[in-house]
Amino acid sequence: MNYNFLKDQEILKGIKDEEQRQSEGMELIASENYVSAAVLEAMASVLNNKYSEGYPGHRYYGGQEFTDVIENIAVERAKKLFNAEHVNVQPLSGSPANAAVYFAFLKPGDKVLGLKLDHGGHLSHGHPVNFSGMLYDFVQYEVDPETGFIDMEKVREIAIREKPKMIVAGFSAYSREIEWEHFKDIADKVGAFTFADIAHPAGLIAAGELTNPVPIFDVVSTTTHKTLRGPRGAIIMCKEKFAKQIDKAVFPGIQGGPHEHIIAAKAVAFGENLKPEFKVYAKQVIKNAQAMAAEFVSLGFRVISGGTDNHLMVVDMTSKGITGKEAEVLFDKVGISVSRSTIPNDPNPPMNPSGVRFGTPAVTTRGMEETEMKKIVHWAEAAIKNKNNETELKKIKAEVKKVCLSFPIPGV
Repeated sequence: MNYNFLKDQEILKGIKDEEQRQSEGMELIASENYVSAAVLEAMASVLNNKYSEGYPGHRYYGGQEFTDVIENIAVERAKKLFNAEHVNVQPLSGSPANAAVYFAFLKPGDKVLGLKLDHGGHLSHGHPVNFSGMLYDFVQYEVDPETGFIDMEKVREIAIREKPKMIVAGFSAYSREIEWEHFKDIADKVGAFTFADIAHPAGLIAAGELTNPVPIFDVVSTTTHKTLRGPRGAIIMCKEKFAKQIDKAVFPGIQGGPHEHIIAAKAVAFGENLKPEFKVYAKQVIKNAQAMAAEFVSLGFRVISGGTDNHLMVVDMTSKGITGKEAEVLFDKVGISVSRSTIPNDPNPPMNPSGVRFGTPAVTTRGMEETEMKKIVHWAEAAIKNKNNETELKKIKAEVKKVCLSFPIPGV
């Protein structure tokens, strides 16, 4: 990119160094992606200068005639993208969006059922160190230890026994499609609200590659980056009958002024998501993930649940005699960025878990396909085999860089 106005040399150097790192490295962190130049431009616009507390037509500051237009466009595009009755585009990020959902439907101490963190859930789904686990009485379901799939009958048993006020379905490290209708049936049986957190697969859902929970569940949250390829932010979607309580929970409940420059970027991204090319992209994301998972299995790695239906997989690195943290550090040395991850019933501590989470959204955005996915797996295996051989690790890094430079990053 051209940085014509950034004269702060220290910050400019940091940005350019990061730009080089991204260009020359393989990004396999499942929650990361590359936005278009159009999205970047929207984020860097004069909308950053404007305070817009409230909602279109009902603001607490003057001068809103254009911000109202932009925010309404974002809302309408999101509605169309997800077949949603109501959308709030103001949440600043995923966890704040989830906090707003809980705030709208629950009171402190209410019982909630969510997926356990080390079984693929998220911190905001009830982990004790998170606000969700501190404010609400979370009980948690798990994946089957043998198959790695969510055992829906166990979910039903827990729900009937515990009678939660809300059931949360969603994940940050679960590679299989969620049975939304089954969750809804269970929730209806116990009189619970249904909340889907689709932060990870949202782009695949919007493209029609995975089942859409928005028409099924009471409320759905998602980040707008990850597979949606938009700016860092979030939205909340719900049935029309819950619209007022969701909007009040976001503002004035937990937020003040929305970030209109980010909302504009969300609108731009949603416009891109509605184009036919995005459907092609989403389909390739899944193809790439499945090719990667299959290659890991063929080389003797243990992939949790044996494969993937979406954009990610969790690989038990102890199957190759290395921990998740050690693998993360090692792969960084060869230009491959990943995130360590717990595996179900992980015997190792969270900061040095057994697994690594791999994701294909970013590399697919660069245009890579199944051939490159197989190369990545073989580089990972070679790095492990040569973990104490700096000469071989440098050779692998050079190969990674060569491939990456042949697939330029959009917007750079």
